[in-house]
Amino acid sequence: MSDLVNNITIVEEPEETLSMNPRKFILWLFIVSIIMLFAAMTSAYLVRRAEGNWLEYTIPAIFSYSSVVLVISSLTMHWAYIAAKKDNFGNLKTAITITFALGMVFLYMQFQGWVELVNQKVFFVGNPAGSFMYIFTGLHAFHLISGLIVLVFSLVAVFRLRIHAKSLNQIEIAATYWHFLDVLWLYLFFFLVYFH
Repeated sequence: MSDLVNNITIVEEPEETLSMNPRKFILWLFIVSIIMLFAAMTSAYLVRRAEGNWLEYTIPAIFSYSSVVLVISSLTMHWAYIAAKKDNFGNLKTAITITFALGMVFLYMQFQGWVELVNQKVFFVGNPAGSFMYIFTGLHAFHLISGLIVLVFSLVAVFRLRIHAKSLNQIEIAATYWHFLDVLWLYLFFFLVYFH
């Protein structure tokens, strides 16, 4: 009996490993780095503002309207994701195209906001208040352009039938990044309005 017990080997089940799509992992690392960048910049803004010599100006109203445009684009991006889950390719193409168009409208409105700032004599150089406004909005615009590029690749993938109910990674990445950019803008906008 003791020989039988000694010969029994216990088979341990392998530990379950956590896995994530490598592209999603890279996206989340990128998002965390962007959050850290803007957190550092908003901290620097508060510190520099407290030192004085701060230009007072009116934040252009077009930034409020562009915020609404970006929120609507988030809704159309979610519509695209739902359409992909249901293999509704017509709606998917339409939703991504509308999201892209709204992103372009947002960028145009940001540019018009800069024109209004110049009309108020708020320039990139000359006073830190203006510099921060241009840096915040410019960096966000740069990241939004990268989001538009992601949308173009997604749209091409849709036309090639690479995004569908059984292959959602690309649209999930595009939607996650787009929603993040929308939330980031809302944070920046309300931060600038509140701490202006």
